[in-house]
Amino acid sequence: MKPADFEFMAAMLKSESGLVIGTDKIYLLESRLMPVARKKGMKDLEDLIANLRSRRDPRLLKDVTEAMTTNESFFFRDIKPFDLFRDVILPQMIEARAAKKSLRIWCAAASSGQEPYSLAMIVKEASARMAGWRIEIVGTDISTEMLEKAKAGIYSQFEVQRGLPIQMLVKYFKKDEESWRIDPALRAMVQFREFNLLRDLKALGQFDVVFCRNVLIYFDQATKGQVLEGISRQMPSDGVLFLGGAETVLGISDRFKPLPGYRGVYGLSDGPGAAPAAGAPPGPAAPTAGTRPLPGKPAFPTKR
Repeated sequence: MKPADFEFMAAMLKSESGLVIGTDKIYLLESRLMPVARKKGMKDLEDLIANLRSRRDPRLLKDVTEAMTTNESFFFRDIKPFDLFRDVILPQMIEARAAKKSLRIWCAAASSGQEPYSLAMIVKEASARMAGWRIEIVGTDISTEMLEKAKAGIYSQFEVQRGLPIQMLVKYFKKDEESWRIDPALRAMVQFREFNLLRDLKALGQFDVVFCRNVLIYFDQATKGQVLEGISRQMPSDGVLFLGGAETVLGISDRFKPLPGYRGVYGLSDGPGAAPAAGAPPGPAAPTAGTRPLPGKPAFPTKR
C-alpha cells in the first residue's frame, strides 16, 4: 500500500470511528477490506481507496468503517464484571432506586449482542426483587450488520459454548435447527441502536450503569478523553462505569475515579461512588449490609 494511501485511510478511520491504526496494521486493512472491494466489484484496494477519495459511493465509507471496527464478543466475557454487577452493583441500584423503580443500562459497542443479553439474564434472575420496575437495556454499535445479528438473537453452537453456562442456555434459548434462538421475553428486554461513540451522547439519554468494555483500547488519548467526558455527562451522581481489564481512566479523564477494590469499575469523581478521602467512611461503592461479596470463583461455571 502506498504511504499516501495508508495515511488517507488512517485519517479517515480515526475521523469516522476513533480507530487508530499504525503501519504495523496494514495487513489488517488488506484482510478486512479486500472482501469489501470484491463485493463492490473493485479489483483491489487501490481501486477502493480511489473510490473513497472521490466519494462516488456514499455507502462505501460506512462499509469500510464497519469492516474495520467489527469485533468479536461472547457471553459473560471475563466473568468477574458480571459477577460484580450481579452481586454488588445491581443490589445497590435496587436499594437506591426503590422509590422510582427504574434502571437504565447501556452497552456501548455491543457488537452481536452477547454482552447486553448476558446482563438481561442477570436482571431476569433478579426479577423477584424488581417486580413493577421499568428496566431498559440499550446496546449500541457502529455496525449495522452486527446490530441485525444482535436483534435476531440467533447464535451458533460455537457462540453459545463461549461463556454461556449450560443452565442459562437451557433456560433462555431454544434449539432452532443448527442454531440457538434467544427467548422472546429476554430479547424484548434489550433495545439495539446504531450509534457512533464519537457523536453527541445526549440522544441516548441518561444511564445508571454503562458497560464500555474493550473499546477505548482502540482510541488515542484525546479520543478516549472525549468519550469518557461524554459518558460522564449521561450518568447520575451514583452511576457506575465498567471498562475492560486493560483499560483505565487514570491519566486520561478526571471525571471518573476507580471504585475501591473493584478493578475496571468506576464512579463519577464528584459522586458518592468516588474513592473516599483519607479518614472518611466508604461510600456506596463498597459492599453494603445485605449485599453478597464477590465470589472467589465464577458464579456461572462455564461449560467444559
